Amino acid sequence: MIAIARFSVLLADAGQFHRDLTTAQQAFSLCPGYLNGYIGQNLDDTSLWSLTTVWENVGSYRRALSNNQVKMLAIPLLATAIDEPGAYELPYNE
Repeated sequence: MIAIARFSVLLADAGQFHRDLTTAQQAFSLCPGYLNGYIGQNLDDTSLWSLTTVWENVGSYRRALSNNQVKMLAIPLLATAIDEPGAYELPYNE
């Protein structure tokens, strides 16, 4: 499964925000079931950012949200995300 969080960030705050996203991604990366993660900045509207994480399954992702490091380093940042659904199931490989 993938989890996508999108953010709207003032240009003046972009440098610190990128560092905060990196810290959040690193916290997730230490959790069981984490497969990969990506930070992105929109090409057309540079105030839009994303954090995409890839997980073995939804259970791994949900358990990661309870991890103490994630609670301290990622959850406060995720609380500032654009309010929209962000968990997606990947299609089955046949």
